Amino acid sequence: MIFNDCQSQLRMFPFPHLIRDDALLYQESETLLHWLEQDAPWKLKIAEFYQQYEFSFDGIQLPEEVANIFSESSINNLRRSIENLFKVNLSRKVHIVAHKLTEGQVIRIHNDFIPGEESHRVLIQLNRGWTEENGGLLMLFSENKPESLTNAFLPLHNTAFAFEISSKSFHAVSSINSGERFTIVISFFKEKNDAIR
Repeated sequence: MIFNDCQSQLRMFPFPHLIRDDALLYQESETLLHWLEQDAPWKLKIAEFYQQYEFSFDGIQLPEEVANIFSESSINNLRRSIENLFKVNLSRKVHIVAHKLTEGQVIRIHNDFIPGEESHRVLIQLNRGWTEENGGLLMLFSENKPESLTNAFLPLHNTAFAFEISSKSFHAVSSINSGERFTIVISFFKEKNDAIR
């Protein structure tokens, strides 16, 4: 989970972001997807702009093979990559959650911005044989309205989407037509006295 070779792919519009293929080693992605499909402790959450199944990695006993993927060294390497890419200083605090969307579920336009909370996020997509017919596109917007759509991405298996959270980071997920759409969400936090490098 290292993005150091992606500097040239960083896009600034409509907010700083990039996409990377091969987010994990192939066997890691298969192990993680199998766990999400078979044994993960999903709970339904209903909120104002979405309905999905989710759980936090905090306080649960991960299978050893899953825990190894998210080892302290792996997360530290990812943190350093995000710091280098986005020219930011991040604290050691990290929050990891898993999301699952099923048929008919959708995430409406939002920006994830809460002052003093998460500042950067990495989404790892883990989806078996996903096509446009499945729906569930990750959509980016320049404003908080549907007609401002600027780009849309299929959540292809083992791809990652990294972005800076701000009042401008408007995004959404289109309705799931079929299948189960899995995402690991890794959130980082700015150092309180951060200065742009």
